[in-house]
Amino acid sequence: MTAKTSSASIEPTLQLDESPSGNFTLENILGTNHEAVEHPRLKEKDSGDATGPGEGWDEESTVRPAADGFCIECEDQPAQVVCDTCADNYCEVCFAAQHRKGSRKKHIAKPIASGAKSKSVQNGAAEDAKKNGKQEGDVDMDDSDEELDRISVEASKAPVSIQTQDAQPTVGSKVGDWFVERSKYIPLRLTYNERKYLRLLDAALQVSEYTDKIDTLGYGLSKPKRIVHQIRELCAILSGLVLAADYKQGQELFTDRDFQSNADFYQTMFELGRRHKIMNPDKMRTTYGKLIYLLQDSQSPDVRDMLSFSCVKPIVSVYTILEENDALNMLRDDLIMVATQEIYSEGRSRREVQRDIKNKERAIETLASKYQRSGLNQEQVRQCIYSIGDNHAFLRTNRDPCEKMIMYLKQYFHPTHPKDNKSSLAIRSGKQGARLSHDHAKQYAYVLQSLTLWREILHDMFRLWSLAEQDLLAENVPYRLRDTGQGLNRVQAAPKTFRMMHTILHRAQQSVGTWIGSSAIHMGDHNVPNALMFIDKYSQIYRILLPICNTLSQIPSLAEKPALRSYIEDDFGSTDNCMREILCDFFQHGFDGSGADNFFDAGSCIDGRLTSAWNWCAQLEKKRYFPVFLLTGFVGFDGDW
Repeated sequence: MTAKTSSASIEPTLQLDESPSGNFTLENILGTNHEAVEHPRLKEKDSGDATGPGEGWDEESTVRPAADGFCIECEDQPAQVVCDTCADNYCEVCFAAQHRKGSRKKHIAKPIASGAKSKSVQNGAAEDAKKNGKQEGDVDMDDSDEELDRISVEASKAPVSIQTQDAQPTVGSKVGDWFVERSKYIPLRLTYNERKYLRLLDAALQVSEYTDKIDTLGYGLSKPKRIVHQIRELCAILSGLVLAADYKQGQELFTDRDFQSNADFYQTMFELGRRHKIMNPDKMRTTYGKLIYLLQDSQSPDVRDMLSFSCVKPIVSVYTILEENDALNMLRDDLIMVATQEIYSEGRSRREVQRDIKNKERAIETLASKYQRSGLNQEQVRQCIYSIGDNHAFLRTNRDPCEKMIMYLKQYFHPTHPKDNKSSLAIRSGKQGARLSHDHAKQYAYVLQSLTLWREILHDMFRLWSLAEQDLLAENVPYRLRDTGQGLNRVQAAPKTFRMMHTILHRAQQSVGTWIGSSAIHMGDHNVPNALMFIDKYSQIYRILLPICNTLSQIPSLAEKPALRSYIEDDFGSTDNCMREILCDFFQHGFDGSGADNFFDAGSCIDGRLTSAWNWCAQLEKKRYFPVFLLTGFVGFDGDW
């Protein structure tokens, strides 16, 4: 009986072996040679016009070599160096990332001849255009990354030092094209009338429940219909508020009650909110998220068809205004440095400050009268100049605290050998919540490179914000609603922001020389779901560093009062010891890899460094030096300073 069963079970296999292709039957599927069985539809597809292997939704596309003249790793950046050992061409960023550690660190790279590189890149671009059926003059706006390519090429032409990295020209020096490049990402300051409409937009977004109605599961209507209903409801609220504030303008909106005919008005209103937020990151903290998610949904083809108009228009920048009116030469005028300089009063006499103010006002009026045009009056020229000045103020508030903390690090701590245990930055995993184990020298370098990276990010924050909005509002980059551990979030890839971050990271690595820890950048995952979360995360750096800098700068003035000096000397020994203890604790446990929800999500990655700093802020009230913070006027990391 047993023999009969075994021989019967072998028969299907023998029949399948005789026919290698195999019939699509249950016996053949359950047989030992089931891998040779093919579905009839696949046979038909193979016998048709298909010449290569099939590709499914979960399969990677056929591996193709990088186009001639492009990086073998990222395949979309021009090759700039060739590795002698690997015999491959890389862009500067990818070469540094692939040869950062291990045996590859010893590989030697040689620059590619500029003539051959440019020729091959041009040929590669021409071939791609030919394959895609495009003529030489055609431009595909969705796939065009020429700006990012140019940024990467410029960033890697020469090693970048801390002093000269995209250095702002000083007063009296030649400005060149520094302001021209910078102005492309500087939004134009809002006028008085525009601020009226901004308040109406903010009021409408305050009462809107857009994300509550859209980012939910199991709602009655389909998602596109819900989106259209909410957008129309918000536009109706805006129209009503405009009618109440400006009857004449409101009458024009209600003439035919058609949203499509008023598309320009709604686009302008939404653009005002986006422009104001970029210039003032601390404003619209609860409403900007609703606005950008609403615009993100409005870019969907289904929603746009139902709405019959687009809600998105480009941000109005200083560069676009001047370019439209052929006045870009103003940004190359040497007076622009005087007209946009920030005037400091610390350590200067009143007479010197007044002299600088008069020089600045005179420079502004000179430029306004010199570059006015038929479509560009003097007031608009002043707006452009004031907008550049606002950018300088942003850099002072956000970037300069990083510079100060780097200065404190170098002033109070030795790079390799601490004076005593109180001056040691060494940390050990598991001690006081630390996730990393570093000796003093390694922790010093780790803190220095983290602060340098933050400074580089904040220096290019306006450019990053522009790219982040492009990623968020891209039509061909969808998002998915996912529970990331902190509620439902929109998880969306951000390719342009991600690439720019890699360029900034490469620049920071060049400036510090070595890199300790992970260089992984989280983008489009459960840690940083989308570009909005990324921008929101890094725009908070000054909220951490500025209160610390203010406290440290006021400690010497506190010691001038006898009672407070006695307290500082009794508890800390001296003002220097007090400042050193605060700095030592921050540099240790503000950069120890702690603060994540679980063991795997924190550490030394690019975003984990900022998470650790926020965790230190949450523990500040338990520190023994917390009364010193209170004595200097500290009210919190989310207050006014």
